[in-house]
Order: sequence, then structure tokens, then C-alpha cells
Amino acid sequence: MNRMTPEEAAAKLAAGEAKLLDVREPDEITSASIEGAQCIPMGEIPDRIDELDRDQPLIIMCHLGGRSAKVCEYLLSQGFTDISNLSGGITAWAETDPDAVNIR
Repeated sequence: MNRMTPEEAAAKLAAGEAKLLDVREPDEITSASIEGAQCIPMGEIPDRIDELDRDQPLIIMCHLGGRSAKVCEYLLSQGFTDISNLSGGITAWAETDPDAVNIR
């Protein structure tokens, strides 16, 4: 599985080269989010996998990177090929670029 820093992820997203998938729970997302992220909680991924574009590179994000790593492994086992885990999750992103994270 690929790992991506917040800086690398921001560059890919800004260039339209990837989609951000946030796998945190709804209450976590209401506390802090990244604009434009597709939000599907980790436990719903198997039932909602058809909502994901297999042909688009995906950057998977959670709070710190643990849940997103598991989702990356699952998606790879389901035939997705261009999957990256956001190293450090939204926490690292907020530390790197606080203006990019919508904190409520």
C-alpha cells in the first residue's frame, strides 16, 4: 500500500489527480473535515463500495491513519489498484496546513 503525506495529498487533490475518501465516523467529520472529501465510515465500505470509482486514484484518510490503512488493504483485496493511505490522518494534515482543515 502506498503512503502519502498531507503535502503530497494536497498537491494531488489540487491538481485533480485523486479523490479523498474520509472513513471516519459522522461525529468525527462534523468536528473536523477536508473540503471535497467523500465520506463513508469504515464499517460501511463493504456495502457502499460501488460508490467508489475504481478508475480514480483514492487517498484514504481517518483520524491518525490506522483505520484508513485497513480500508486500503480491503480495497486492494477488492481489485482497486491506485490506493494511498494518508500518513498521520487528519491530525497530521491539521498540523501541516491548519487552514485546509475545517474545524468546528
